[in-house]
Amino acid sequence: MCNTHQISPANRLSSAKLRADNTIYRGETITVRCEIHGGDTEWDYEWETNSMIKAPNQNEHRIRSASSSNSGNYRCKGRMKSSQHETTEWSDSVTLTVSDNEPRPVLTVSPSWLSPGASVTLNCEVEHPSAGWSFYWYKALLPDGSGTAQDSYIIHGQTHTAGYVCRAGRGDPEYHTDHSQPKFVWSAGQFDSVYPASLTVSPDRVQHFTSDSVSLTCEGNFTEWRVRKFSEDGRLYSDCRRMTGSTCDINTSKSDTAVYWCESGSGEFSSAVNITVQNDGNGPILVSPVHPVTEGASVSLSCSLRTQKILSNVFFYHNDKLIQNDPRGELKISAVSKSDEGFYKCQYSGRESAQSWMSVKVTVSGADSSSSPVWLIVGLVFGVSLLIILLLLLYRCRTTNSENFFLYLSLFNEPVFRV
Repeated sequence: MCNTHQISPANRLSSAKLRADNTIYRGETITVRCEIHGGDTEWDYEWETNSMIKAPNQNEHRIRSASSSNSGNYRCKGRMKSSQHETTEWSDSVTLTVSDNEPRPVLTVSPSWLSPGASVTLNCEVEHPSAGWSFYWYKALLPDGSGTAQDSYIIHGQTHTAGYVCRAGRGDPEYHTDHSQPKFVWSAGQFDSVYPASLTVSPDRVQHFTSDSVSLTCEGNFTEWRVRKFSEDGRLYSDCRRMTGSTCDINTSKSDTAVYWCESGSGEFSSAVNITVQNDGNGPILVSPVHPVTEGASVSLSCSLRTQKILSNVFFYHNDKLIQNDPRGELKISAVSKSDEGFYKCQYSGRESAQSWMSVKVTVSGADSSSSPVWLIVGLVFGVSLLIILLLLLYRCRTTNSENFFLYLSLFNEPVFRV
């Protein structure tokens, strides 16, 4: 259905009705309709508009491929065919604004860091969310796509790292926005112990203050290490500015919030870690582990200011639910279970830290899943192949225009339905 704006002239049988959202994008089809409750067949219609394009003397004005010349105020009235002296009052005005800016939705994913099998919620936000949009969801690397009438979409049981984009459409013929920037959901824990390399972070925590000194160290029987970085704005950085041997030293700034992993000169990869830089100099940070916590192990989360660790009166939240508000300064979990996985944050003196995802690594009964040679081979092949494909996608994203990049994605991801 095309976008329709109804105008009801005020007469003895009718009252004015106006549509709230009146922003149209260049190229859309829009219909402005004059409705009189006394019956359409007995009326002639008169329009008044200050747009450059004049409306016809009919009850419906259909604008195809709208442009800025169609912007303006529209109102109408009816004149009885049987008596040209009998007219309704002028309707209230409807203001149409045709924007030359192509809309681009913003995609967010939650969580962006998860353990295999967890659910992922995608949210696609457009500038005018109540304007009858349908939303399309595209998943890189797998032939899977869908469309919904809602601006959110939940993916259950995701087991690997993947990239997502979205776009919105409305009207008849359907008008589509540009694609969103890609967002990646990074999967932790599945093959951590079978990666041939590892990455350690010092201090060993996810969150850091600005101007903190943080060291990322690559470990493994390889040479020519480099630390790769995938930033919040979708940029891939191949080299560390200060790399000494196998260690990358960072003096943190907000732009260092990113996902990091190691790569050796011969092409071996480590698992990835998430780092968040707090830019509120007076606010706290949550001290939580960088790597997934093994099921059954103990873990302590704490809250820290730039100058000191907070020892008391800290509130801790799990998935935005308050779970501890007593005088203690630490949240201790003696035996971690899968239900402990999720987002954590702390609050002190009215200020909240950022939230960080804590992943729980599940072991197979009787033995760790990574102890099997079959899992070792599958993990290595899957992990390395996936990262190579991701890097190719990212490289293509940075070296071609966005249209070509998303055409490339669409080879895998044509949406299969729309509600």
